[in-house]
Amino acid sequence: METNKYLNDITEIKNIMNRSSRFISLSGLSGVLAGIYALIGAGFAYVKLKNTSAANYENFSGRSSSLWGSDTVSELTLIAIAVLVAAVITGFIMTLKKSKKSGEKIWDSTSKRLVFNFAIPLVVGGLFCLVLMQQGIAGLVAPATLIFYGLACVNASKYTMGDVRYMGLVFIGIGLVSTQFIGYGLYFWALGFGVCHILYGALMYYKYDRN
Repeated sequence: METNKYLNDITEIKNIMNRSSRFISLSGLSGVLAGIYALIGAGFAYVKLKNTSAANYENFSGRSSSLWGSDTVSELTLIAIAVLVAAVITGFIMTLKKSKKSGEKIWDSTSKRLVFNFAIPLVVGGLFCLVLMQQGIAGLVAPATLIFYGLACVNASKYTMGDVRYMGLVFIGIGLVSTQFIGYGLYFWALGFGVCHILYGALMYYKYDRN
């Protein structure tokens, strides 16, 4: 009995330390919805590319100085922004709801460190993708978004649940593989931001949220 009591005390102390150093209110269901949004966005992008003339479509697997500012790139960028905004808003609302339920503050020093460390690789990656489009190397945009998003997850994982690190490593792996299949970036993008987000969100929901 005494041994069990000590073990329970140690577990409780460990939980308190985790709550004080890690933001643990990320919603698993928001990850699932983000994945669904990404698949819908990929569907719209696929239809857009299918309706693009063959000559222009080939530009996305190679290099062309004419891509910057083109209608197709602008519309694909708008689709990506719409997916990002929907995912962020959904994630914020569901995380706020979960944090209120668990009594955790959604904006404190821990969540600030989480956002800051997540944003650094993400912003750098976004700027790098703009340079790729400026230089007409649109075929590497999808791999770059996957790799830099993975780096953002790995960099932020020390301030939230450790599972985020593994998801980030998966994204980096998918991004690196996709660099060898230029022209098929949309499929890898859907695999990463769509399927992986859904699987990870479902895992997090059953692991943490159901309790």
